[in-house]
Parts: sequence; structure tokens; C-alpha cells
Amino acid sequence: MRKLIESTLVTLDGVIEAPERWSLFDDESSAYSLEQLGSYEAFVMGRTTYETFYANWGNVTGNPYIERISAMPKYVASRSLTETTWNATLLGPDPSGAIAKLKSRPGKDLIKYGTTRFDADLVRHHLIDEFRFWYMPVVAGSGQRLFEHVDTAGLHLRLTDEKRLQNGSVILTYVPD
Repeated sequence: MRKLIESTLVTLDGVIEAPERWSLFDDESSAYSLEQLGSYEAFVMGRTTYETFYANWGNVTGNPYIERISAMPKYVASRSLTETTWNATLLGPDPSGAIAKLKSRPGKDLIKYGTTRFDADLVRHHLIDEFRFWYMPVVAGSGQRLFEHVDTAGLHLRLTDEKRLQNGSVILTYVPD
């Protein structure tokens, strides 16, 4: 059974919005990110993440990280989209049920970037097996916060790993208890 892993870039003040404005990716963190992509078979995304990634990366060439993401299958949760491009498939009217089916298949793990509104369903149905929070040593001041639209009352996490990067970032890995 594969796992669904959520990886989210976070500022020290808990902001997750617009990481392209504040994230610190040097050679080490870029290489680590590309290495991690090799562990995953497909992306899980909400509509906004899908549309943003496609707009920014859909036609980019010459960047191994973006090319790997472009080549990977993507599963998109959306109530408004009727079709997709960029190697993406809509999850349909029951996205949580579709994710449970995807997880039950053999293969590499699934990856989801960012904590989005879709997390409300994923957390409620206990479908996220691991959270990786990439804390960047910056303060954004404003923007959408980690778990902003998610009821976390029943979410209890246990730290299972930490990785420190030379740029001052720390990746904390948690699993639900």
C-alpha cells in the first residue's frame, strides 16, 4: 500500500502562501528536492495548486526538477474543472474515495505539495500518512497560514525525522498518531 505524503514550505511565522516569493533554494535544497521526487509516482493536487503549477511550469524546459514534475501523473481534486491537461486526471465527485483507491494500488508513494482546502477532507478521512514541513528561515508577515482551512482538532502528530540544511531550513517529518 502506498502512502500519501504532504510536503509544505512554511515560513517561521507559519505562512505557506506564495513560496516563490520567500523560499530559499540553494544547490543543496534543490538537489534534495529533485532526489525526493524520485520516491514518488504521482502528484495529488487541489485545483488552485494544479492551475498555479501548470501556469508557472507547464511549458518550462531545461530544469530537471520541473521536467520531472511535468512528466509525473497528477490527480486533481476540483468541483469546477471539467478537463485537465499536463498529464493530469480529475479525481471525480468523491476525491477522498479516489485517493483511498490510489493508495491501495501497488507502486511508489503519492506526493501533495502545500496545505490547501482539500486537506480538510484528507485529514478528516485520515488519508495523509506523513507531513513534511520545510521551515524556511524567513518571516513573511502575511499570507495564508499552515492548516488555515483545516479542522485539526483530531489531528495528533508525532515527529519521526528532521533534516537540517545549510541554508538554515529544517525539514520536520510527522506522522499522524
